[in-house]
Amino acid sequence: MKTFEKFEIKDLTLKNRIVMAPMCTYSSDEDGLVKDFHRVHYGSRAIGGTGLIIVEAAAIIPNGRISNRDLGIWDDNHIEGLKSLVENVHEYDSKIAIQLAHAGRKSDSEDEYIVAPSEILHSENYKLPYELKSCDIKDLIIRFKDGARRALEAGFDAIEIHAAHGYLIHEFLSPITNKRVDEYGGSLGNRTRFLKEILLAIKEVWPKEKPILVRFSATDYKQGGIDKDEIVDIINEVKEYFDIAHISTGGLVDVDINTFPGYQVSFAERVKKKCSIPTISVGLIENFNQIEEILSNNRSDLVALGRKLLRDPYAPLHMAYDQNIDIDFPLQYKRAYR
Repeated sequence: MKTFEKFEIKDLTLKNRIVMAPMCTYSSDEDGLVKDFHRVHYGSRAIGGTGLIIVEAAAIIPNGRISNRDLGIWDDNHIEGLKSLVENVHEYDSKIAIQLAHAGRKSDSEDEYIVAPSEILHSENYKLPYELKSCDIKDLIIRFKDGARRALEAGFDAIEIHAAHGYLIHEFLSPITNKRVDEYGGSLGNRTRFLKEILLAIKEVWPKEKPILVRFSATDYKQGGIDKDEIVDIINEVKEYFDIAHISTGGLVDVDINTFPGYQVSFAERVKKKCSIPTISVGLIENFNQIEEILSNNRSDLVALGRKLLRDPYAPLHMAYDQNIDIDFPLQYKRAYR
């Protein structure tokens, strides 16, 4: 069964192909510190058999948080708490990554200085952002680099750069939100420059043996924005600087999206084939048969579960048991799976 096959990339070996998608839990404090909730939350998914856990968006700067209770990675004081998450997850034979993020114009921070590539309001629910100056962009690139260094010191097995869901990097990538006339706007090469420079900076501190993931929105669901063809061009422009593309959709503008089980998988499949890069698929994937179909048909290399793992932290164990697949069940729970 492909679902429970190992996956290897660089020095990272996953015991199965199941990934926990990064999902904000709004459970930190104004300082962005790890709490007991986070240790229980991620530790239980490790006990439950998830191969790779991607920790929720951790902001590289305080006013880059999605909410005021998001985790932070902008200060060395965050390292100790993040390290406790890593050690907890490793104890139960799972691997762990962290998502480095800046919310851009979709920040709900109390700070009035919200930034974006261009001065374009997301909606009436958000503040009007200030357009970033070139010097500010350079500073943010350094902040991402510093975040990667802290992730390394905390012991994470991989990092993911959040370039999806309408947050800052996605705002640079999409023509809808990037109206700049300098070297960071206009052509595809210019719109990908910010992401490319972030990745190059990160590679100065992140070991070449450890994978870098990037999460993309493969379509903006709006004319004039990123679509299934342009996302291929975007990824081909930067793929030499990272290792796995995590493919989601939407989030840039408020639109109605026709969702259904596996509604985003075809985008991951297309990127995998057109860009020749490993992919993670995600999007209302609920059961073993869905996962097995995606992997067996080579539509993606890994499958991320979101809401499913919120409802059932032990879903991978349950799937293995139901399919009579021999895995190492946690010693404390083996009696339940005999």
